[in-house]
Amino acid sequence: MILYASPPSSIIFSKRNAPQQATPIRPSPSNCARQSSQEAPNGANPKPLSPFPRLFCHNHCSCICGRRLFIEAAATSLFPLSSSMASSNSSSDYTTILNKVHPPKPDWYEDFYASVLANGMKLYEAEIADYKSQMFATLRGKAQKVLEIGIGAGPNLKYYAGEEGMKVYGVDPNPKMEKYAREAAQNAGLPADNFEFKQAVGEAIPLPDASVDVVVGTLVLCSVSNVDMTLKEVKRVLRPNGLYIFVEHVAAEEGTVLRFVQDVLDPLQQLVSDGCHLTRRTGQSISEAGFSNVDLNMASFSNAAFINPQVYGVAHR
Repeated sequence: MILYASPPSSIIFSKRNAPQQATPIRPSPSNCARQSSQEAPNGANPKPLSPFPRLFCHNHCSCICGRRLFIEAAATSLFPLSSSMASSNSSSDYTTILNKVHPPKPDWYEDFYASVLANGMKLYEAEIADYKSQMFATLRGKAQKVLEIGIGAGPNLKYYAGEEGMKVYGVDPNPKMEKYAREAAQNAGLPADNFEFKQAVGEAIPLPDASVDVVVGTLVLCSVSNVDMTLKEVKRVLRPNGLYIFVEHVAAEEGTVLRFVQDVLDPLQQLVSDGCHLTRRTGQSISEAGFSNVDLNMASFSNAAFINPQVYGVAHR
């Protein structure tokens, strides 16, 4: 079902909070497209880092919807996490947090949702393939240990899991995703012993501090209970200078038809799509999470319906 379709467009900005510099991906000339104002952080300095259409961001909307504030406050009260929580917690602690954030659902629902993700996203994955290929190309020869949060059916594994000696940890709260993720890992050439599936949530990642070279997350921050807490966990498990590769859908610009549709459908989307929110400003959250450098781009995809626009890029630990 397509409620909104537009040609792919993109913006790019780079945020630097520390001296480390990212290795840019050089652009090719293309037409500009308009960015949603709420996704552009203050003081962002545009830099051509991508072969996709470019636009400089001008303003930043700092307001955050009341729904997100309520959800994040509730999540924090349920399970306050310290910066080194995962390294000191037992498996029972992770299970407790998992059950609070992602209460157990009937097997038929988990099976059905896993099947939908495995089989219902093929057109979208085909459309975004060039974007993902560009991002994951930065990992070649640089990553031995990779964590993918919200791994789902494993659509990203084919882009990076073929490297010799690579170890991949796949985290997802839905245990029914494992069979699809393992099949995707096998098809990508990853030995079975080098893939480990962990049933967990992004707010409490069951890995030690500074234990992975790369964290991957695509279309996952829309459905976590606490975005900022998840990003803190991403930073915690990344080694110094490690990379966070992301693709996330965000709220459309205020006053647009698409944003009206998102506002109307948001409660239903959360109910039927395992907690997925349509109006989060995830690009803002990533850019303000304290990474040393964030290369953030924006695009819209005709096969993504109302989960547009989307931000994608690489953040440096």
